[in-house]
Amino acid sequence: MADSAPLAGLPGPLPAPPPASGRRRAGVLGAAVGVLAAGAAAGVAVERLTVGRSVRRRARLALDATSPYGTLRGTPGSVLAEDGTPLAYEIEDPYAAPSEDGGVPLAGEAPFTVVLSHGYCLNQDSWHHQRAALRGRARAVYWDQRGHGRSGWTPGAPPPGIDLLGSDLKAVIDAAAPTGPLVLLGHSMGGMTVMALAERYPDLVRERVVGLGLVGTSAGRLDEVAWGLPAPGAEALRRLAPGVLRALGSAPALAEAGRRAVTDVFGTLVRRYSFGTGAETDPALARFATRMIEATPMEVVAAFWPAFAAHDKTAALPLLRGRPAFVLAGTDDLITPATHSRTLATALPEADLTLVPGAGHLVLLERPQEVDAAVTRLLEAVEGR
Repeated sequence: MADSAPLAGLPGPLPAPPPASGRRRAGVLGAAVGVLAAGAAAGVAVERLTVGRSVRRRARLALDATSPYGTLRGTPGSVLAEDGTPLAYEIEDPYAAPSEDGGVPLAGEAPFTVVLSHGYCLNQDSWHHQRAALRGRARAVYWDQRGHGRSGWTPGAPPPGIDLLGSDLKAVIDAAAPTGPLVLLGHSMGGMTVMALAERYPDLVRERVVGLGLVGTSAGRLDEVAWGLPAPGAEALRRLAPGVLRALGSAPALAEAGRRAVTDVFGTLVRRYSFGTGAETDPALARFATRMIEATPMEVVAAFWPAFAAHDKTAALPLLRGRPAFVLAGTDDLITPATHSRTLATALPEADLTLVPGAGHLVLLERPQEVDAAVTRLLEAVEGR
């Protein structure tokens, strides 16, 4: 083990596009805020300055068609959240028996179900490597957080808080794993979702959760994170981010124009805040991560941002004690720094802490061997109880 640490629906016309210099400033700040907020993109793809956009797009599609990332699929399902938002999930069940009509497989007798919750501006495919490792090993449920992946989003709805995500996870569990023991894994915002579930549904956690894995996440005090910036820069970002994101969310065409205007800056930012310095990133992995963040609507990015400053689930951590667990983070994570994982491990005495040297926020994609090993140890501990 490594070292054991106006928005849609609002009245009023859209603002006129700013002049080129203003558009560039909006693009730079928007790119910075979006990447810092998400911690989920990467930078090196097809060269953008010497070829036309349509050629670049065809080249990227051709490259991506040969990549395995995002190709693993299970049996799809959907459930409505408490506010009516559709939540998409997929089940992989090696214990399931084929149905007589060739439809959805019949539930088997799995000893437990692993439920995996992804992070901000990602989707269920961010668990690609862990999904491959779990195939044939355990019954697993992957789901898309609201506004992400294939799950729904209500334009103009009030900004969601982390508590609402805990209720969303409960709805997915009720639909996809209504009985039997549970192992909960969460990355980044997905780990916060697990904490919210524990706080709101303590009986469920006490009676059914037999294992826990928290990857690159935090129980709170995210408003103090400096994102690797000097103190004045971090303070400026905290002050400007909400307004910039609201503006970009209300004018997606302007946001896209700004992003294109600062492509090189954006590429540098996404690489810095998604991956660490321990190894060179696979270009196919970089493009895969980029597609996930680009697929997240700017309105969703903007709506979730305030939830992180308000997030504090320290009081919920005792509810997660008393079961096998692990906490894992990259030492180069600038979004949810490794110190936050150390704090989690201190609050969860049973948890094994793994800090992956040189890995960044997307450690589950960047260093899958270490994450897969932690999951394997967890499942072995659960099976040995």
